[in-house]
Amino acid sequence: MSNLVFLSGQIPATPDGRILSGSIKEQTLQVLENIKAILAAEGLSLKDVVKTTIYLTDLSMFQEVNALYGEYFSPPYPARTTVGVKSLPKGVDIEMDVIAVVE
Repeated sequence: MSNLVFLSGQIPATPDGRILSGSIKEQTLQVLENIKAILAAEGLSLKDVVKTTIYLTDLSMFQEVNALYGEYFSPPYPARTTVGVKSLPKGVDIEMDVIAVVE
C-alpha cells in the first residue's frame, strides 16, 4: 500500500461551489484553504505535503502567491514547481496540486 496521497488540481472554488474570480490573493487563499480541508479529511496537514505544483496564468503574480505560500507552508518547504499557463478551468488565475506523505 502506498504512503502517498495525491490531491488533484485545486482551483479557488468555495465549499458551496462558487468560483472566486477576485484578486490573486483571494484566489490563492481559497486554493490553500481547499487543500488544507482535503488533507484534514484524510487526517493529514500541510506539514505532510512533500511536493506542490502551482499553475499561474500570469507569472508576474508569482511574488504575491509566494508570500502567501510562505504563510501556509514552513521549512523544510515542499519541493515546488511553478508553471505559467495560457488558461485554467473556469477562468481562474491559479490552480495547485499537491502530494503528501502518510507517516
